[in-house]
Amino acid sequence: MTQWSLSTLLSELHDEIQQGLERSRKAFGHPGTKGDASEGVWLGLLNKYLPERYKAAKAHVVDSNGMFSDQIDVVVFDRQYSPFIFHYQDQTIIPAESVYACFEAKQAINAHEVEYAMEKVASVRRLHRTSLPIPHAGGVFPAKPLIPIYGGILTFESDWKPGMGEPLERLLESGTDDNQLNIGCVAAHGYFMRDSDSGNYAILAGRKPATAFLFRLIAQLQFSGTVPMIDVQAYARWLMPTEATGLA
Repeated sequence: MTQWSLSTLLSELHDEIQQGLERSRKAFGHPGTKGDASEGVWLGLLNKYLPERYKAAKAHVVDSNGMFSDQIDVVVFDRQYSPFIFHYQDQTIIPAESVYACFEAKQAINAHEVEYAMEKVASVRRLHRTSLPIPHAGGVFPAKPLIPIYGGILTFESDWKPGMGEPLERLLESGTDDNQLNIGCVAAHGYFMRDSDSGNYAILAGRKPATAFLFRLIAQLQFSGTVPMIDVQAYARWLMPTEATGLA
């Protein structure tokens, strides 16, 4: 009888990710092509293993005031309850209310890339988000509080030695409410996460970090619950003539 091994399955999952990132680093000479390939590896991981209610895409995020984020390498968003996702000239545009997490995907982590990722995350968190009361059979639930948007960075290697030491921790702790990175992975070295209660970071080096990161992200998303009920009419007002935008 064939003997199954959970540890082998989980190890192979990490190896699949690490080898894909390593191939993209070695095989492509152009930095942009390398970047696209590494983004594809992380997007493939998330779309394959996250529950079906979530989807990951390279995208811009927009709010009902017409403000846009920077382009984000990896946006994890709700696909079950989001009423619309825009696709325009090969670009994906996601309403701010639908976003759970956003990540920058790079070849290697260093001070510049961490600061860059923080700027990208801030461009999403600054957007306006609506939340409507939720009707149900017995009446109406109050509007759901806005969920936190997780931000992070995903890389294969590190330019630091050791790969995830004091320079990384110092940079992470310099974050503010807008640009704080909550979770990230350096596939060749480990992953990090921020405790939302204490504000302290745990930097976990060692075996199979891509798998450990994936499980941690899923756990964080479980605690997020469901995105708020989006005010579709707040977006629809952009369809009205200027003189009519004050109408109910």
